[in-house]
Amino acid sequence: MRVPLNHCVGPAGRRSPIAHGRCPVAARRGFTMMEVALCLAIIGFALVAIIGVLPRGMNSQQETRQATIISEDATMFMEAIRGGARGLDDLTNYVFAITNYYQTYNAAGRPTMLHPLKAGYTFSGANIGGASKPGLAITNGLRIIGLMSTPEFTLYPPDTKLAQIPVNHRWLTAYTSNRVYAYVRSISGGAADKPPQNNDILRGSSFSYRVLCVNAPPPGAPGVLADQNAVYDQQLEGNLRELRLLFSWPLLPNFDVGNYKQNFRADVSGALVITNDVSKDNSGMWLYFCQPQSFTNSPYTP
Repeated sequence: MRVPLNHCVGPAGRRSPIAHGRCPVAARRGFTMMEVALCLAIIGFALVAIIGVLPRGMNSQQETRQATIISEDATMFMEAIRGGARGLDDLTNYVFAITNYYQTYNAAGRPTMLHPLKAGYTFSGANIGGASKPGLAITNGLRIIGLMSTPEFTLYPPDTKLAQIPVNHRWLTAYTSNRVYAYVRSISGGAADKPPQNNDILRGSSFSYRVLCVNAPPPGAPGVLADQNAVYDQQLEGNLRELRLLFSWPLLPNFDVGNYKQNFRADVSGALVITNDVSKDNSGMWLYFCQPQSFTNSPYTP
């Protein structure tokens, strides 16, 4: 009895006649379910590893970009403060708030207030110790640089001349301690969120940071302050400043900052001048400007 023949697709697409409907082994070769599952598991592990590394790479790129912006902006601010710049009105597009936490001390070195007061300045107004001062808004570069240059310690009243106080009475004089913060939208970086951008949402989501501005006197030589004839010390205090800018970023919506910090330091060789900027509503604010290479003679006053 003849066995019926069936046909299977063999190599190169040829039809192969096989008895009882069975195809050759080469024609029936393929992947089993176990092999497919194993391949999917390997691919899944590889994708998980790649997905896990990708955010780290993106965060590293973002951190590098932000550090570069901070370095470029710090150079600009450092040069502006050291040079006593008064015409950088474009800063009003980037410095959107300045806050000074201040405390006054009497001649015995004791605080005269239970808690430090706050002087806050924005483009639309100001608030000094709880009192509204709309005329003191930071509407020009003169006020921005003048406030950021506020010394860490100022005599009280502010227009008191250091040379008018004998060296042995320096620490028996009323003074004010200042801690000045500037809140800034990045000046460098992409142009999409820079002026004349008028979209508040886009500008608000741009990279921002906080700057602690410290304008400190130079450290005196050991024992000099106790010497009544320390003319050198008076000359040093009147013609040399130490400028430190501490950048903290990123700036969060609640005005807190992240964990990234970078400090910049420079010495300013020159006098520090003070002006009283009076607004239209007769409100006054003390502004300070470094005058590089402009030295003053500070003779000893007995």
